[in-house]
Amino acid sequence: MHEFSIMQSTLDLAEHQTRMAGATQIHRLKVRIGSLSGVVPDALQFAFVALKEKTLAAGAAFEIESVPAAGWCEDCAADFPVEGLVYECPLCRQPSGQLRRGKEMELASLEIS
Repeated sequence: MHEFSIMQSTLDLAEHQTRMAGATQIHRLKVRIGSLSGVVPDALQFAFVALKEKTLAAGAAFEIESVPAAGWCEDCAADFPVEGLVYECPLCRQPSGQLRRGKEMELASLEIS
């Protein structure tokens, strides 16, 4: 499971940011995970529980915000939901190779003290 290495990197970043702010405790971590990122949310949650104990986030809550995939149609100048591997605008049926959202994997916010 690559979710363990992702979570370890996330916790490392969160601890670094917490220390840079002069804080000593993380109360909540929120991450944004795109539906096409390849990350399994349940596995990421499991990794958080397994790895948090010896960190500043030992008592922290963990939240995952799921980001649905969206493509961009230049002809319609509009976002559209993406399902599967073919990105086709539902309005004009033109194929698009532009993915706007869905591959995110980021630390979105921290609550610290």
